[in-house]
Amino acid sequence: MSEIMYQAQPPLEFIPPAFNPLLLKLVHLVLPNWIRWKTPISNIEADNVETLADCYQRFQDGKIRFMLAFRHPQTADPLCLTYLLSQILPKVARVGGTQLQYPLHAHFIYDRGIPLWAGDHVGWVISHLGGTPIQRGKADWTGLRSVRDLYVNGQFPMAAAPEGATNGLSEIISPLEPGIAQMGFWCAEDLQKAGRDEEVLILPIGIKYSYVNEPWDNIANLLTELEAASGLSVNQEKTEASFAALYPRLLGLAEHLLSVMEQFYTKFYHQTLPDEKITNGEIIDRNEALAYRLQAVMNIALFIAEQYFDLPSRGNWNDRCRRVEQAGWNYIFREDFKDIKSLSLIEKSLGDRVAEEAYFRMWHMRLVESFVAVSGMYIREKPTVERFAEMTLLLWDMVNKIKGNISLNRPQLGKQQVRITVGEPISISQRYAVYKGSRVAARQSVAELTTDLQQVLEGLVEKG
Repeated sequence: MSEIMYQAQPPLEFIPPAFNPLLLKLVHLVLPNWIRWKTPISNIEADNVETLADCYQRFQDGKIRFMLAFRHPQTADPLCLTYLLSQILPKVARVGGTQLQYPLHAHFIYDRGIPLWAGDHVGWVISHLGGTPIQRGKADWTGLRSVRDLYVNGQFPMAAAPEGATNGLSEIISPLEPGIAQMGFWCAEDLQKAGRDEEVLILPIGIKYSYVNEPWDNIANLLTELEAASGLSVNQEKTEASFAALYPRLLGLAEHLLSVMEQFYTKFYHQTLPDEKITNGEIIDRNEALAYRLQAVMNIALFIAEQYFDLPSRGNWNDRCRRVEQAGWNYIFREDFKDIKSLSLIEKSLGDRVAEEAYFRMWHMRLVESFVAVSGMYIREKPTVERFAEMTLLLWDMVNKIKGNISLNRPQLGKQQVRITVGEPISISQRYAVYKGSRVAARQSVAELTTDLQQVLEGLVEKG
């Protein structure tokens, strides 16, 4: 995150989509080599692409409008989805005799905060690839109007991650945000008002990563690095790199980091962490104890941020994180600083103090954000090298955030292959009559569609 985040700023400006077909052509041309050079991904395969080809044909024939709702375990997911559309889909369409117009692309909905940490150039590229931003955690009416217009009138289908953010776990889906379902119903409503009869669909897309070769040696080296950074004694003797040998070390590291954070919050933030379940013998398994302690520390960390911003501590982890994030942005990107040049030096300096404190209060939320989908049973219930690696990398994220490092490049533990699974379309139009019945019915329809989409994506993870 840039040092500018410590200073008060005018409100975040909307970045309008400005699709450039030449840039897209260039991206499609260099994408395979870019993925090979810049990511650990060595192979991408996809299942049920015929369904995707059929949806694109019907979209281009003016029969449907649809959104790709894709899983979001890693930051490389949009690259994988673009590879699916530009490389795999055309081949499958040709083999199946499906006539498609090129280029094949989607209008990606992305978090407006991405250019803040990834750089303004990223915002420029996404905009000129037809992407449209949304500010999470608030009623971003400008962003929503852009989404609604593209959903109804855009040159391409929409694409969005209903989880809202990456969780680092290939086989666990975070609770979905209801916005994707709501956007679908708005599209059906806008089409009806315009007298158009296209059907509105959501097409679920599963994305799952696995290692080509089990990278136990690299995992062992990363554990050693994390143990040293955490103050744990490091065994210099070369030991076997295997699940049996490394799992106790991973548990020990996680327990140590939790102890450090528990002491941090009790000593310096005067918080009391509940421990009755552990001390009275209700929890005897190390994994269960770890999960319980993690939830308690996450709750305290979020409470520290919520208390500062005067926010309620209600809802699931994602809801609470988004509220804190938006409150922080409101303190940094100030509506009353639109004409920042007219402010006195004192007013600007006080605004900078507020922005700086808000940024550091958001740090507590960032710690929680990495662990919203974590349970103590993730590895034990399915002891694969992928799950082990994912948990080790989440601990790396935690240590890096504690150290104050902002790194866009996580350690690459080994070459990966990606399996993309295209689901079956979910019709929003078939549910629209119930949705428009009343406000209560509308809320219920959005909730039911969100639940159904969650279950479908979970099923695609199992297939993958």
